[in-house]
Amino acid sequence: MGLQSAQTPPHTGGASEPTPPAFSTAVTDTTLSEALTTLRKRKRLLSVFVVLGLIYGIYRAVMQPHIYEAFGRIQVRSGSADEYRMSAISSVAGDTSQRMLTEVAILQSDSLMLTVARELDLANNPDFLGDKAPQPKASLDDPLVRQNMIHKLQSGLRIAQVQKTEIIRISYQSLSPKLAADIVNKVIAAYIQRSYETRFSSSQRISNWLSGQLDDLKQQVQTSQEQMLDVQKRLGILGSDPTHSQINSSLEQLAKASNEARINRIMAESRYRMLSGMDPNSIEAPLDTMTGSQSELGTLRSQLATARAALSQMESDLGPNHPQAKAQKAQIAELTKEVSIEQERLVLQSKQILDAARINENETLRTLEAEQANAYKLRDDLVEYTIRQREFESNRALYEGLLQKLRTAGVEAGLESLEIDVVDAAMLPATPILKPKSTVILTYLFFGTLAGIILCFLLENLDTGLRSVAEIEGIIELPSLAVIPRFRRSTAEVPGQSVAARNIISLSQPKSQSAEAFRSLRTALLLSSAGHPPKFIQLTSATPSEGKSTASTNLATILAQGGARVLLIDADMRRPTIHQRFGLSSKTGLSTLLTGAITLENAVQQIPEIPNLDILVSGPMPPFPTEMLSSETMRQLLQHAGEIYTHVIIDSPPVLSVTDGVILARMADAVVLVIRHGKSSKHVVRRARDLLLRSGAPVTGVLLNAVDVSSPDYYGYYGYSGYSSAGADADSWQSKSDSRNSEDSEEVKR
Repeated sequence: MGLQSAQTPPHTGGASEPTPPAFSTAVTDTTLSEALTTLRKRKRLLSVFVVLGLIYGIYRAVMQPHIYEAFGRIQVRSGSADEYRMSAISSVAGDTSQRMLTEVAILQSDSLMLTVARELDLANNPDFLGDKAPQPKASLDDPLVRQNMIHKLQSGLRIAQVQKTEIIRISYQSLSPKLAADIVNKVIAAYIQRSYETRFSSSQRISNWLSGQLDDLKQQVQTSQEQMLDVQKRLGILGSDPTHSQINSSLEQLAKASNEARINRIMAESRYRMLSGMDPNSIEAPLDTMTGSQSELGTLRSQLATARAALSQMESDLGPNHPQAKAQKAQIAELTKEVSIEQERLVLQSKQILDAARINENETLRTLEAEQANAYKLRDDLVEYTIRQREFESNRALYEGLLQKLRTAGVEAGLESLEIDVVDAAMLPATPILKPKSTVILTYLFFGTLAGIILCFLLENLDTGLRSVAEIEGIIELPSLAVIPRFRRSTAEVPGQSVAARNIISLSQPKSQSAEAFRSLRTALLLSSAGHPPKFIQLTSATPSEGKSTASTNLATILAQGGARVLLIDADMRRPTIHQRFGLSSKTGLSTLLTGAITLENAVQQIPEIPNLDILVSGPMPPFPTEMLSSETMRQLLQHAGEIYTHVIIDSPPVLSVTDGVILARMADAVVLVIRHGKSSKHVVRRARDLLLRSGAPVTGVLLNAVDVSSPDYYGYYGYSGYSSAGADADSWQSKSDSRNSEDSEEVKR
């Protein structure tokens, strides 16, 4: 079977794409159990952060400074004397919440902080600065000092509005209780003073402007009054209204009559122009529109149309020379003449109406002009009198209004400062404000734990090593055949113990977890193909030191112990190790066999512990191992071995280091990719898988080697280990020398 697959060339049509694997694993979302597994895996790192957070929290709780907080409350009301305000100038109409936010912003303003810093000389106050006073004394005129003082004062000051009230709470924290109270009281005092000054200066500016305007307006009232009296004397009016007179009434009637005459003339002229400029045959429609009923001309035209229709009927029925037709023609001629006469009459009539309208318009206009000439003799004086009178009344009303507002502004200027009341003045705080030690410790413990958890997951995401079966199956989409736990082989030489028994865990500890794991690998391989188990089994890896040689020797041992005749071939001609593990000679082996210097029966070697196992070591290192492994002799060797042995185990070099493993993989029935726990990276293993699949190798699955059974990823994975040896007589199967040397061992590296 293996030889047939080796001799058949790979499919070339899809050589550029990897062959889809026969196993697929769906990638699942991270669950809570996986997150806990990650934390258990990184428990040391997490414990360090938890301890650091606890220690730092205890330090902060014990060493927290004694800070004193003084606070005061003020009430900012909407105004104590709104009835005295000027409704159009000083009235403040707005949302209370917005007004309170404005006041809070004023309390935090740089100008107010600068006033407090100047009055308390905070630039030279050691309690405020937290150290000794500067030498020489600092001045707030220095921009850097001024900016630092304002920022430091604002950082310790807390200003907030009490919910659903007009009260503002002002607090300050400091190491000195007296300084905290002084700063709060000084902020309140400076705020009240600023509020009074700004509002008073605003009202004062308005009052000064009104006073200047009032003086000018008073002079204008006096001037307009004198001018009005002069015109009144000239007209001889005394306490009467000069606007109502007979002259005005006549002028209004004549003006109305003049407008009507003009309108009549315009209508008559338009009618005449329309009739004189129109087609005689289309005069009828405008006449009907103007009169609202059918005119005489329309009646004649209707009769003419009826006669013409009758004539057409007679000519068609009686002929044109019939007497009735001739009579009808005479009637049509008479009606045509009457229509022409009527059209001329209408045009003449419209011209006469136009002439009459022009005469009426001219006469009315002439009469109006004569009456206006008489009225104009007195009208100029009356108009001047009316203008002077209105000017006087307007100036007087404006003067009286401004005078009233000036008096109101004077009263309001003294009432604006009453809007701010001090509810609670700041007093010396009796005790410092300290956070509960438990709260401080728990807070830093929480942040330390959180930082540790974040770092654990960050390192987990950055870790490219393959550590769990689920991760391997999800990354390379191949099934896991077995998981081999980490074990140590004995290094001490025990009398009577062979080299093979010391190096091969399946011989030295047949009931150990590792031996059971290799038996699981055997079972998985024998059941991997339908119909019959694979004959040619190759074990390879992506990189060196993955443990493929250890897996090959133990798998061959387990298969031979089961009664099958097994051949183990060391095909790693560059770094052979099989002969060292069994304590065999490497003078003859695979390389000498491929050169034809020896036969297979003479090249294989045996060990007494496993009679069914034949071992073909690599032999002397050849100059061109790849050419020898890809030769026809190698294929014939495998064909001959397949006829003799039940299983042929091939230990091949890493596929990413050299091409030997890929060449041998095409000759095998089953290829097992060995992955060392925590060593192999994801992209390296995925690249090795793709290389094997593109070459057409029958990759059966992966073997995860050297697994730390105490790792959280495999928590409970080997829970059956105690069951395998529970109640058994250990001495009946394990020699005392193995028990004495079980602790003196080293970790298997390959």
